[in-house]
Amino acid sequence: MFDWISPAILDLILGSTLETLYMVALAALIGTLAGLPLGIFLATSGKGELFEAVAVNRVLGLVVNATRSTPFIILVVAIIPLTRLIAGTSIGTTAAIVPLSIAATPFIARIVEAAIREVDQGLVEASLAMGATPLQIVRKVLIPEALPGLILGVTLAIVSLLSNSAMVGAVGGGGLGDLGIRYGYQRFMPEVMLLVVIVLIILVQAVQSLGESLARRVNRRVRRL
Repeated sequence: MFDWISPAILDLILGSTLETLYMVALAALIGTLAGLPLGIFLATSGKGELFEAVAVNRVLGLVVNATRSTPFIILVVAIIPLTRLIAGTSIGTTAAIVPLSIAATPFIARIVEAAIREVDQGLVEASLAMGATPLQIVRKVLIPEALPGLILGVTLAIVSLLSNSAMVGAVGGGGLGDLGIRYGYQRFMPEVMLLVVIVLIILVQAVQSLGESLARRVNRRVRRL
């Protein structure tokens, strides 16, 4: 039934899958490290909030919105000089991490902002009344209470990165998207395109299931506390 799946094709699929996982993992890590503090600041720097800085909040909000509203494929092309400056090249899996990270950062920041804003403000007020500093409130109240939502948000970001990683293959980014275009489309090998789609679906389902499972466990732990 699967005689058309040759060892050579399987090797290509395996190698491209590893490239995709490499790109997505690093971009998700960088995007989270940058997006988490940015999102917390956006959620706590409005008027009358913990780190009140209304002007800075508005400027950062505009930058985040502008980056998020830019179609990913246009972003990839627009920042080629920056990508070349950082990675030394504008093609390949390492170079693809630059636009993926830039796209992931504002996405994660908005998710973090929304999760933090959902925390009961009564907890914040009670912590302030007990003499907690703003940083202590962030570390011991906001982040723990918002953790299930943060995990689900990062999960959604990783799923989005998987989609973007396939798209970046159109400009020589490597990974499953590049394989699907070069072999499935340009060389008229529909079996390769089919396998690429199947692998991407499996990866998305695995990430989504893992994220939901972690969020449920964390949510139960937070409720017990």
